[in-house]
Amino acid sequence: MKWILPRSLPGWVLLIVISGLLITQVLTLSIVSRERIASNNVLDLLRLSDRALLLAKLMYTEKPEQRTRMAAELSVPPHVMTTSDSSAITSSIPVDDEMAELEDIIVGRLSRYGVEDARLGRESGQARPSPNAVQRNESMGSVERELLDLSSDITNSDTFVGSIEFKDGQWLNFTMQATPLSPILNVNSLPLYGSVAALVVLLSMWSLRRLTAPYRALESAVQRIGEDLKSPPLDERGSSDYKSAARAVNTMQAKLKEYVEDRELLAAALAHDLRTPLTRIRLRLEILRNSPARTALMNNLNDIEAISASVLDFANYEAKGDASERLDFWSLVDSIADGNPNVVFDGEDSRAQGLVCYAETIALRRCVTNLIDNAIKYGGKARLALSREGRWIVLTIDDDGPGIPEAQMEALFRPFNRLERSRNRQTGGFGLGLTIARNIARRFGGDITLGNRAGGGLRAELRLPLAKTAKLSSSK
Repeated sequence: MKWILPRSLPGWVLLIVISGLLITQVLTLSIVSRERIASNNVLDLLRLSDRALLLAKLMYTEKPEQRTRMAAELSVPPHVMTTSDSSAITSSIPVDDEMAELEDIIVGRLSRYGVEDARLGRESGQARPSPNAVQRNESMGSVERELLDLSSDITNSDTFVGSIEFKDGQWLNFTMQATPLSPILNVNSLPLYGSVAALVVLLSMWSLRRLTAPYRALESAVQRIGEDLKSPPLDERGSSDYKSAARAVNTMQAKLKEYVEDRELLAAALAHDLRTPLTRIRLRLEILRNSPARTALMNNLNDIEAISASVLDFANYEAKGDASERLDFWSLVDSIADGNPNVVFDGEDSRAQGLVCYAETIALRRCVTNLIDNAIKYGGKARLALSREGRWIVLTIDDDGPGIPEAQMEALFRPFNRLERSRNRQTGGFGLGLTIARNIARRFGGDITLGNRAGGGLRAELRLPLAKTAKLSSSK
């Protein structure tokens, strides 16, 4: 049952609107139907009273024989009139309170016309052919067809039977067809109701899309902040609820940005300030030329300097040295791989040439270099393949290394996280290359994923949007 229910706020609102519309329509049609039945009933009682009055005024001065002749002449089915010595309604008890009250009204109104008693009854309608049935044909006009349909409905409707007794004891019996009650929903009205309901649903969907558009923009902005903390803040215009949410998101982004900048500044300051004492230590080590501890201390000093440089590099990786521009990604990758004997292209495809992305040259070069260096460091050789998949540029880098356990692949993108736990920077590195590479890729709308190859080794996949997509996303 849960899969039937919507899972989003617009879906729930639309479901409520449609349900409310259906309930309102059903209740409205039920009320209208009851009102029509009540109105038709009152109208029929009025017609029945007027018909009794008309017949009484017409015949009360006539003799019984003359009334019989007049009744026969005026009788036209289904409106039948007869005279008799007894009432056509055998029971003197009215069928309901309305008929009892109407009988009293008729007797009171017609007493001056010699009417002593009145009885009324109602017979259920039965399907029977109209006495004036006319076959339909294509030459009929719309009015004639409507009159024909109405005549058929009247013929098959309920029949009122009335009997009034004159002072001479003769009963005049007459019939009258009840007003036919046409259905509210029929072939002609159903398309109208359906069109109105469809129009309401479409307007509701359009209104919901307009109403929830700022919230969709809010969702996409939050996702963009997760990928690029320096993305432009949200526009704080719209409804009061949206403005409050946008203001809260902008405040959160500003605080996060301030926190990250403070962290980067602290790391950069520490790494920078370490250079002065490290330089002094290096100068003092130069004095110990023949000391056996000199070589070990120099190696340790080089490691400290490399760590310091890496921390400084990581802290400043988001500093934009140049503006974003359209880059031929093939040429950039080719220039990095050129002259490196450990880098080869697998399955070179001419269609991969000319793939243009929108990024910063120095940052993107660094991203690709880090991936290639990582493949060479752990696999001995890097095999590159460049292709296009839809609106994406895809660069795959394969190596022949030992691979990575699936559970640890995402952890490698965290700063200072390494599989090789040694402190040797030549074998283990510092765990910043993949972190910086992914951050740069995500800044330009792309991403980096890792996966083990079926034949052994690791595959790193860099995806970047084509220039048009990237440019549009960066201009927002």
